[in-house]
Amino acid sequence: MLDPRRNPRLIEALRLLAPGSELRLGIDDIIKGHLGALIVIGEPDEVAPLCSGGLELDIPFSAAMLYEVAKMDGAIVIERDLSRILRANVQLMPDAAMPTTETGTRHRTAERVARQTEAIVVAISQERDTVNVYTGGSRYQLDPIPELLTKATQGLATLQGHREQLERGADDLTAQELRGAVSLDDVLNVLQRAEMAARMIDEITRNVAELGLDGRLVAMQLAELSEGVVEERRAIIRDYRSDDATGGPDEALERLAALRYSELVDIACVARAMGFGERPAGDPRPRGYRALARIPSLADEDADRIVAAFPSYAALMRATLRELQEVDGLAPGRAGEVQQGLRRLQDRHLRG
Repeated sequence: MLDPRRNPRLIEALRLLAPGSELRLGIDDIIKGHLGALIVIGEPDEVAPLCSGGLELDIPFSAAMLYEVAKMDGAIVIERDLSRILRANVQLMPDAAMPTTETGTRHRTAERVARQTEAIVVAISQERDTVNVYTGGSRYQLDPIPELLTKATQGLATLQGHREQLERGADDLTAQELRGAVSLDDVLNVLQRAEMAARMIDEITRNVAELGLDGRLVAMQLAELSEGVVEERRAIIRDYRSDDATGGPDEALERLAALRYSELVDIACVARAMGFGERPAGDPRPRGYRALARIPSLADEDADRIVAAFPSYAALMRATLRELQEVDGLAPGRAGEVQQGLRRLQDRHLRG
């Protein structure tokens, strides 16, 4: 089963189920009534082939009506936009050959329907009062709000630690680049910290989505702590990815994201994700993407043009306004902004 943290559709599902939403109110009523339920939220044409029997309702959706129809056996089918309850008391018949890791009938059916369609499937256990959400090949169990807030608060503290170490490492790396003395271990350590911070951001983002209105303060803190982290990670990959690596920066990013935590803390595994062998010959040389990432609103295409126009990082940092204006495809006004941004970067670290 897929790691739910790597399933972007889970965030959509959690937002629909956030506390205070009409859907969550209905689910809470079902749990309070000690009822079980199987709820399918999707496009009618996609879900219909898996439905057998039941009642054709096509009535406006509300929390109260969801609770009432949950008193019947069988599944409930709801329009994707949560506007209408389409069917109730339905027997779902997904492909029995579809793999499943579940044991109970309701949860096996839920997982198979989610795998077979693009629907969001919610299974409410009558015996344990738990709510499981199935999207694609992943399952996620909703946590109580107090537990979520505790997790989110702990996550913010961890993210702040990663962020502080990332900023120190990134500043040291920039100073090394300006001196022309970069070591591969320093590059990989900064990339490792950026990836750890990015994963923590994903974790807290999921918590915020699940908290709904209760997560507003967490969301504000997350926005502050996450600023620039993903951009730094991508710039490092573009700057230092091995020329011998197969695929482009996006493929290197995917290899990095695929590392388990035990592999992420191993520098050798991070090096392989970047396309380096066990001990590459010579120190890496930056291309200039990290420096250009400091230029506000500079598009990736413009950064590619600028990097291609200069033979080395040192040449880029010494670039005159005329040389930047001669870069093919770069707007004349942007040349001045790039030069000023590069000069500010150098001045800041020279003063340091």
